[in-house]
Amino acid sequence: MKPLHKLLILVLCGNLPIWGTAQVMTVTGPIDAEEMGTTLIHEHVLVDWIGADSTGYHRWNRKEVVERALPYLMEAGRYGVDTFLDCTPAYLGRDPYVLRELSQRTGVHILTNTGYYGARNNKYLPKGAFESSAREIAEQWVFEFQKGIDGKGIRPGFLKMSVDGDSLLSPMHEKLIRAAALAHLETGLTIVSHTGPDAPAMAQLEILMEMGVAAEAFVWTHAQNGTMDGYIKAARLGAWISLDNFSPGPSQASNRRGGGQWFVDTLTELKQQGFLDHVLISQDSGWYNVGRPNGGEYRGYTALLSQLVPLLKDRGFTEGELRTLLVDNPKKAYTLGVRKL
Repeated sequence: MKPLHKLLILVLCGNLPIWGTAQVMTVTGPIDAEEMGTTLIHEHVLVDWIGADSTGYHRWNRKEVVERALPYLMEAGRYGVDTFLDCTPAYLGRDPYVLRELSQRTGVHILTNTGYYGARNNKYLPKGAFESSAREIAEQWVFEFQKGIDGKGIRPGFLKMSVDGDSLLSPMHEKLIRAAALAHLETGLTIVSHTGPDAPAMAQLEILMEMGVAAEAFVWTHAQNGTMDGYIKAARLGAWISLDNFSPGPSQASNRRGGGQWFVDTLTELKQQGFLDHVLISQDSGWYNVGRPNGGEYRGYTALLSQLVPLLKDRGFTEGELRTLLVDNPKKAYTLGVRKL
């Protein structure tokens, strides 16, 4: 089949945005990328740590989860949050129906995901993943994008996976990133990989580029566990550097990783190096913890805007630079579109 004919079929089937438009897929349907506005790129509503062999919708009461999360999403909306990416993957508590109701009740755009989470020694991988090829795994993710999760129409807006932080990828995790590359080439979904240190990030980028996927399709998640040299190397390739887990703690100016001072110093250096336009920031907050009374402790979603933004302003960040971090970069990173070398 000629490439142009194949592209037309993908567009007509809903796999890619229509020519001339830039779209993002939310739990209530596609929106223009310009509608994303201020975006939280890595947060959670619900997480179930029991493991892939035991989790499922039967483990929680949807109404209870919605009522627990609702005031936190509403508060985020009052702070100006327009879009919220829920990064809980399948087999770890992903529930698109909870997310859809929250979006409808708050007016906040919410994105969910497809993909598999390999970290923590593969505890959250379904049994079938071990027996399936990369192509077979990718086909399941592509199906969710085409037909919706559970085949019921709620489509993922990005691909969430993870690998362990080892210096070398295990065969299983190499298979996952190859599956992600194949799925990206068919759907245009951005690959968001819980990674951590430099070495596994570079290993994943090497595989993606070997398979013809540009680094712009890759978000190095939890890059706060990496190094500045690693950030610069990845950003030069075109990858997104996601500094997650902003958590000010007792002192919002804390210099520990994730603390306010560390975030300010790191973002300042990335700005000075000329790579602020490759950076994403998040809190990794929430969430309703399945199995704990009333979901346990729930961290809100406003610290990034109420505490980090003032610290950055004090350091001399302009409104334009803050917009780059909170509006422009998320829009560029999560717009649907195949990124090829």
